[in-house]
Amino acid sequence: MAGGSGITPATASEVFEAGVDVMTSGDHLWDQREVESLLENESRFVRPANYPDGTPGQGYCITQKEDFPPVGVLNLQGQTFMKPIENPFFAANDAVSVMSQKATIIFVDMHAETTSEKIAMGRFLDGRVSAVVGTHTHVQTADEQIFPNGTAFLCDAGCTGPQESILGREIAPVLRRFMTCRPQRFGIASKRVTLNGALIDIDVESGRARSIDRVSELLPDVGTEA
Repeated sequence: MAGGSGITPATASEVFEAGVDVMTSGDHLWDQREVESLLENESRFVRPANYPDGTPGQGYCITQKEDFPPVGVLNLQGQTFMKPIENPFFAANDAVSVMSQKATIIFVDMHAETTSEKIAMGRFLDGRVSAVVGTHTHVQTADEQIFPNGTAFLCDAGCTGPQESILGREIAPVLRRFMTCRPQRFGIASKRVTLNGALIDIDVESGRARSIDRVSELLPDVGTEA
């Protein structure tokens, strides 16, 4: 997607055409110059809510499909080992207070480096949102659970992409980088593409999660070579 980093309006259109209702982002948000057009014109695209005031785009949205109640989607980005950004806990508190007036079901993407920060956000929002699922570290975790007040949690949903890789990149140049400490061009891998994520059952009346199950599904080989 967009050379393996960031997103453009064209690649976003492909994702939406595949059936995705809302797309969140993270620390690679600004990797493609065209993203500003996406932020300004696409209501289904969400960037971290804890960017400073005046940043283009939106930190959350409310979406609704026929015969289903409104669903709020909030995007946050962690601070630990990340580029400087505003406090996600303050941003979450403010956003959830507004979103809960319009939606009982609220889903949070916590894009962060450390497990501690993701778990802390899940505990912080327990009972106020339906689910907190972490992203960014590419590797799916095995800690899915329902917190005491009804919020589903998973520390990392995992990477949807090529698993015969090193974090989605071709293996050989990454190994050369580690072995030689010299710059390498990291091409995008293509083999053993897997869909990773979570399936969450939520009570539509209360917004509380009833169950959460990890998803890791090998997709059909499209015959491309890395």
